[in-house]
Amino acid sequence: MRSLEKGRKACPRVACTGPMVFGSQRTDVFDSLSSKLTGIFDRLTGRGALNEADVAEAMREVRVALLEADVALEVVKDFTAKVKERAVGQEVLRSVTPGQQVIKIVHDNLVELLGTQAEPLNLNVAPPVVIMMLGLQGSGKTTTSAKLAKFLTNKDNKKVLLASLDVQRPAAQEQLFVLGKQIGISVLPIVGGQQPVDIARRAVDVARREVFDVVILDTAGRLAIDEELMAEAAAVRDIAQPHESLLVVDAMTGQDAVNTAKQFEQKVGVTGIILTRIDGDARGGAALSMRAVTGKPIKFLGVGEKTDALEPYHPDRLAGRILGMGDVVSLVEKAAATIDMNEAEAMAKKVMSGERFDFNDLAKQMQQMRKMGGMGGLMNLLPGMGKIKDQLKNANIDDKIIKRQEAIIQSMTKAERKNADLLQASRKRRIAAGAGVDVADVNRLIKQFLEMQKMMKQVQKLGKSGFMRSMGTKFGGR
Repeated sequence: MRSLEKGRKACPRVACTGPMVFGSQRTDVFDSLSSKLTGIFDRLTGRGALNEADVAEAMREVRVALLEADVALEVVKDFTAKVKERAVGQEVLRSVTPGQQVIKIVHDNLVELLGTQAEPLNLNVAPPVVIMMLGLQGSGKTTTSAKLAKFLTNKDNKKVLLASLDVQRPAAQEQLFVLGKQIGISVLPIVGGQQPVDIARRAVDVARREVFDVVILDTAGRLAIDEELMAEAAAVRDIAQPHESLLVVDAMTGQDAVNTAKQFEQKVGVTGIILTRIDGDARGGAALSMRAVTGKPIKFLGVGEKTDALEPYHPDRLAGRILGMGDVVSLVEKAAATIDMNEAEAMAKKVMSGERFDFNDLAKQMQQMRKMGGMGGLMNLLPGMGKIKDQLKNANIDDKIIKRQEAIIQSMTKAERKNADLLQASRKRRIAAGAGVDVADVNRLIKQFLEMQKMMKQVQKLGKSGFMRSMGTKFGGR
């Protein structure tokens, strides 16, 4: 028997500060839909005055865009009917900015479709809170269980126990055990031959005796829904009496994900949904249809493979991202969670004190880029940035460039990182060979570095107050 892996991480207290930087590009399931809707609304706002025919034409285009995104037909019909009814009112058509008014109506109805408001997990019950994870094989249920455990540990400072009830899939229990060990979360020891109901009973008992706040039960999945799967899930439910039953569904499967959710709700009961692979290249209709069709709230979005790639679901923020309005709140939260306060303050002091900016500082900035989640993911959060995504793709700004630049810096000696003046031709050739790049790549990085160094010197000359006055003047200040 493996010993119980115990771990509990303190809730981080990181202030949002430091430079804003970006890494690799990332697509998500809403890219195509967002692009189409933005195009429709650009034409709408460009017309000035609107009449009912203009609104009707725009709604026909919206309807086609939603259907092409794999949104359920009944959801599309209801959505466009509501928008059209509200958009043809006299207060809109006679408005100074009718196009903008229509976009606001679409936004408000989209928020309503997506769930009106965020519905977080309800943990305000006597511990241990039992969370049962449901879903088909391949939905990402086991990795999502680990992500949720890490989220509750870091964000809510909860002591979490993970338990695998999946005795069907080979090595499923070992997979969860390894994931738990990687992230420092306690995992229920594996006992060979135990069945799911017995494991659930043991997990809840251990959680109670060991004073855990939350126990997450990772149930077995199947390739498709069958009676055996549902009977097993129902039996676990009856024994464990979960406070939350979360269904994990893959957003890439489109309307199949919606149908899966309906069946689990009918036969087992679901309190919330976690949509995984939102960062994939799909049409996004599952997310838009899920709440309307099932009546169950989406509680989290899986936005990547890393163990911290789990975001609380906010309908209003998602609506803004789909309509190209950005999501600044999520961007600030992401910055606050990843930026190192001490490093940011040290960098600020270095710049203002007149100390020379060097390649070590640049390397730290690059590391921060990757921590922030990548260019594409952050681009989705910035207002109006969707329109220039294609330009950025054509410019080949991606994570590979950042990694190459990091490799170049790592190939430098300590003295070279401190003093760029040492980087003559022979040294550049050695660095290029060590990093596996061309000398031209080294030259590009040095040029970029020297421009940054020049900018830092200008900041130092101005001083803090002078720099702020300069920025104010550039951006319209007096």
